[in-house]
Amino acid sequence: MKLLVIFDLDGTLWDSRSQIVPIWNRVFSRYPEIKIRITEQDCLGYMGRTIWDIAEEILPHHTEEQRRIIMKECSIEETEYLRIHGAVLYPHLLETLKELQHVGYDLHIVSNCQDGYIEAFMEAHDMNEYFTDYECPGRTGLSKAKNIQLILERNPWSKAVYIGDTLGDYNAATEAGLPFIHAKYGFGSVPDAKFKLNSLLELPLLLSTVFADGGR
Repeated sequence: MKLLVIFDLDGTLWDSRSQIVPIWNRVFSRYPEIKIRITEQDCLGYMGRTIWDIAEEILPHHTEEQRRIIMKECSIEETEYLRIHGAVLYPHLLETLKELQHVGYDLHIVSNCQDGYIEAFMEAHDMNEYFTDYECPGRTGLSKAKNIQLILERNPWSKAVYIGDTLGDYNAATEAGLPFIHAKYGFGSVPDAKFKLNSLLELPLLLSTVFADGGR
């Protein structure tokens, strides 16, 4: 049985804010009634949430159907762009993934994103060889905790851990029954996190500690 390491994406593996912000604002500009324009700072409050939760906050005066249409445009255009151009990978990501894979960890991704977003990350940065499985609400319609559980159901494992950067990630891991590692270099604060990651370089040693501590 394997040791599963399940990653969040935004704020944990990469930062796509500088790519996404101009795309969303370009879409918004097509609708005269939308006066809001978002910034990278605004995105700090959006990370870790589903696109529909974000739409409800930034487009409060639109109907659910209008939000669906607008945010679908945003999703399609950002995914197409990211698939080709990628985004900003956190320092030492590739070397860390190689080391984890060499040691024998089974790597996965669960993110609160639309369908195609994780695939864009994989394709743009040639990451397919490192990750066994992935899931998101854009494919399943399920919560992050439920999607974590899907990964656990689909893959053989003895112990598992979830790595993310927000309080929502912590809550999802807790609900799924997994220990949590807080990626402190990301977007959120998680005061109650037992395990904290300052840099991806620290991850191999920290995982040894987490799994020795009991894993799940």
